[in-house]
Amino acid sequence: MTLVFTLCSVNYLAQAHTLGDSLHALNPEFEYIIGLVDKLDTKDIEVSKLPAYQLLEVDKINIPDFAGMCERYDITELNTAVKPYYFDYFLKNRPEISNIIYFDPDIIVFDKLTHLEQNLQKYNIIVTPHITTPYNDDKWQNEEDVVNTGVFNFGFVAINRSSEAQKMIDWWCDKLAKECVINLCEGLFVDQHWAEFFPAYFNNVLIDKHLGYNVAYWNLHERHCTSKDGNWYINQTIPLQFFHYSGYLIAKPEEVSKYQNRINFTERPDIIPLFDLYRERLLKNNELYWKNFKCDYVKPKKVQRLVRVRKYLKIPLEKLALMFD
Repeated sequence: MTLVFTLCSVNYLAQAHTLGDSLHALNPEFEYIIGLVDKLDTKDIEVSKLPAYQLLEVDKINIPDFAGMCERYDITELNTAVKPYYFDYFLKNRPEISNIIYFDPDIIVFDKLTHLEQNLQKYNIIVTPHITTPYNDDKWQNEEDVVNTGVFNFGFVAINRSSEAQKMIDWWCDKLAKECVINLCEGLFVDQHWAEFFPAYFNNVLIDKHLGYNVAYWNLHERHCTSKDGNWYINQTIPLQFFHYSGYLIAKPEEVSKYQNRINFTERPDIIPLFDLYRERLLKNNELYWKNFKCDYVKPKKVQRLVRVRKYLKIPLEKLALMFD
């Protein structure tokens, strides 16, 4: 049995809903769970708008020192840091599950994931690289950016039930408890640099270069998208498995992603239908309603800055507060 999960706070429930709909349409035999890094009972929510998928709130999986993680991390860091803890929870509490797949919420599945399931019969851990061929221009993002943020993209990772996968999850939990930060000066970008150790530390890890996996702005220079008979293909012949809409904002539909200037719709009309589809589905799933909710676990940005500075300077918190006023 295969379980697929994503992670988000309430403000990203439209994305998680859209991912679930795409998964259910093509892989109905998979179980899908939204790991909610937030609280529902503190918000005035219209129940009818909630996605019809299981929501597993983060306080139900008993993460050690979760309160400390909330002190240390912003919303992006926190949603990333709990990822291995959800893997661990499913491994220990759902013995009937043989495969566990994680997708970021801003992904749509476009095909039956048979190829992935077949690989999970042979490999303990599966990851994907951001790119498989070099960039040959000076646009942003470039290879230096990939070095800074990680060779692999962990908006997707899959494991089978094995002692090796459990060893990896235990190690990953330990690292992300306190070191899942965005701090490029210290060589850290949430979970991604830590996870680069997977192929070195653990056995039977597949670096899957399938061009239909994790298609996104960072690799569109090597992947052209076409539709034929209702199916999507990469470079004419490779079935598109899942598309990662990282950095797409419904408020700026003319931009592919807020994180780059490499790809635009004028030069790449082939991707316009994919983004039109995504925008349509987000609106259908109440993106305009969900996007303004605040996460209960994340402190205001000012407090986050104080906590970070205090880590390096032995200054009382009340004095630091005056410095940021």
